[in-house]
This record gives sequence, structure tokens and C-alpha cells, in this order.
Amino acid sequence: MAHTAAPGAPVPSGVTAGIPLLAAIEGLAKALFAAFIFFACFAFSETSPYDAVAIPTIVLWLCLGVRLHRGTVPLLALLLLYLAAIVTALLPYLNEDFPVTWTIQLIYLTVTCIFFAMFFADDTHARMELALKAYTASCVFSAALGIVGYLQWLGIEDLFYKYDRASGTFQDPNVFGSFLTLGALYLMHGLLTGSTRRPLVSLAGLLIIVAGIFLSFSRGSWGGSVVAVLLMVGSVYAGSTSPRLRRRITFLTLATIVLGTVAVIALLSVDHVHKMFETRAALTQDYDQGETGRFGNQIRGFAMLLERPFGMGPMHWRLIFGLEPHNSYIGSFANGGWLGGAVFIGLVLTTSVVGFRLLMRPSPVRAHAQIVWPALLMFFLQAFQIDIEKWRHVYMMLGMVWALEAARVRAGTPQAGRACNAAAAGSSLARGRADRRAAQPHREAVRDDTAGH
Repeated sequence: MAHTAAPGAPVPSGVTAGIPLLAAIEGLAKALFAAFIFFACFAFSETSPYDAVAIPTIVLWLCLGVRLHRGTVPLLALLLLYLAAIVTALLPYLNEDFPVTWTIQLIYLTVTCIFFAMFFADDTHARMELALKAYTASCVFSAALGIVGYLQWLGIEDLFYKYDRASGTFQDPNVFGSFLTLGALYLMHGLLTGSTRRPLVSLAGLLIIVAGIFLSFSRGSWGGSVVAVLLMVGSVYAGSTSPRLRRRITFLTLATIVLGTVAVIALLSVDHVHKMFETRAALTQDYDQGETGRFGNQIRGFAMLLERPFGMGPMHWRLIFGLEPHNSYIGSFANGGWLGGAVFIGLVLTTSVVGFRLLMRPSPVRAHAQIVWPALLMFFLQAFQIDIEKWRHVYMMLGMVWALEAARVRAGTPQAGRACNAAAAGSSLARGRADRRAAQPHREAVRDDTAGH
């Protein structure tokens, strides 16, 4: 069964190879999971193909034997405590449809998060690669549609273009821009370390994604993406002891800065792009200012929350102020009371400790942590100026980070460590057969420096 594999190690091929039916079922499960991740980009409405595929995917993998490891127990405890606070705050409003529906959706997203934490904790390397490839393909697809919509090429731009900004397959350009960051980090990490097998394809995909982020004109996405990229590049550089890899990182980083600057200047030469950039680059917008603006509502609402230990009830901030709080930390206190807010902050802080530990300590999962944790940290920072509680991909990344921690802890045991080393060697041999030319020296450096072997 897949759940018996060592963390970071592919399932031995002989486990299901001799049982055609089980091999076929596992192949179907992998295809279903890849579709599950890819469909995350479809967010035209409250329901999505992602949600339709979620239940059969989770049920099938539970039948195949995914399990909860002790490294993910703190995540489970914090999520259950947060849900308990939300449900307690909901009790006076059970006769209202909207708060009840919102709470049910939150419970569903929490279930997906726990599933991801279980799923990626076993066979970590193979499953993370499957998920990140599917997610990146989703990013390229959505970004391409966003660009087409912004340029108004096909006459259907309203589907992918909102508020004079690219929105891709999302309702909100802000969510669209932020969604793309993880895909950009995955492609960039492969190019920096030389581990990608098709650098030209990766570069083309990266350019499409970066263009999508820029044309979303989302200030949070711009700033968050810059922070995530800097953290990813810095962690790869700091974790490397190879002079060749460090020179490569330095050269590619400088080249990217130069080319990026040229590309932005070229885009700003287009009149309507320049005007939108000037508008969106301002620190505050019209809806931020005044007593009834975003910040005014937050100040008044925070004062009210100090007198309400059980909060306002799920989604009642909107009923009181007419707008969302646009701050997930304040929103957690409003939706779940003092307990809900405290647990939410505790979840962010605990996950941050785990994330930075994954970056700093050599382990078989550090390369993937260098991609996923900076992206999740970006969302934690964006939570100060936007509501992220209903973003499906955030729950996926949260589950990923805790699964990587569980895999790292298990890799510390002698038996798991030997299995990981053997699996890494086998994986390296397979990659070497596929591409032994220019990228091979860089892969050796990546295995030495980021895998901790």
C-alpha cells in the first residue's frame, strides 16, 4: 500500500505491479488527484469542478490507505479547535441560511486540508511532484486566458477580464494573481537549480504566469510574489555549498531582474496599462478611506469585538458594515470570537515555525519546502489586507507544509532515513537517463545541497 512508503520515497514498483487491478485503481487515483488539483483554477462561482472531484478523490485515496502521521497532529488539533469556535459562534444564527452555508463550506475546506496533510506525508516526493505539476499547468492555463481576456482577442474577454484587470478563470483579479504565485515559484526553482528537464518550456510557462500576475493589477499579489521569490531564492542560495550552483543562482537572478525591468517598462509604454498601473500602485484606494471605508470599518469593528467574546457570528461583519473585513485576522475574531481569533493566529505562527524550520534544516523534503512555504507565507501576509478563508488553494498549501514536516520528522529515524536515501538514489538514476547533458551537474548540486544527503 502507498501508506507504507518512506517519506519522500516513491512506492516500490513491485507493490502493485503484480496485481493488475490494484495497479489500475492506483493509476486512476493518481489521475483523479491530478484533475482535482488542476481544477483549483476554476473559480468562476462558489461551486467548481474542484469541489465535484474532491469527494471521490478523497474517498478513493482513503480506501487506498492514506493515514494521519504524528507530525500533522498539531495541525489537526488547531483546525478542529478553530471549527469548534466557529460553530459555537454560529449557534445563535442557525436560522440564517448564509452563515450556516459559509460554515459548512469552511468545514469542507478544512477536511480537504487534513486530507492533503495525510496524502503528502507518504510517498512525498512523487506526490508533491504530481501535485505541483498539475497546479502549475492550472496556473499557465488560467494565466493564458487572463492575458487573452485582457488583450480582448477572442471577443469573450468578459469571462476572463474584470474591472479593467485580467482575472483568468477567477471571479476576483486579486485571487487570480495570488493563485499564480506557487506555479511561478515551482518553475523558477527548477530553472534556478537546473533540475528542470525542459528549461525552454519552463521559461515559456513562467513568462505567461508572470504576465498574468502583472496584468491582474493586484497590489497584494505583486508584493506577495516579490517576497515569496526573494525567500525562495535566498533559501536555495543559503542552503547550497556548491560554488557552481551559487554562481548560477546569482547570474539568473540578476538576469531576471534586468529582463523583468525591461518587460515592465515595455508594458508601461502601453497607455491603458500605464494608467491602470498608476491607479493600482497607490497605497490606498477610494474604498479604503473614510469612516465607512475598509480601514474605518476595521477600527470600528475591532472596538466592537473587544466587547463580544463570541464575536459577531459567521459572516455577520458583512451584515453590519456592508463589506467584508478585508483582514483575515480580524475576520477570525468576528466569525469565531476570541477563541477563533486566537486559534487562527496560533495556526499561522505555528505553521510559520514549521515552514522556516523546513527551509533551514537539511532534509529530503527541503527542495519542495523552498517552493511551497514561501507561497503560503505570502498568503499569511496577504491575510492582513484580504479575506483568504475561502481560498481553496491556501488549504492545499497548508496541508502540504505540515505533510512535509511529517515527512521530515519520519526521515529522521534510521529506517526511514535509509529508505529515503535509497529512493533518492533511484529517483536520481531515473532522471539521469532522461537527461544527462547540461542539467546533470546542476542536479547533482541540488541533491547535495537541498536534499541534505
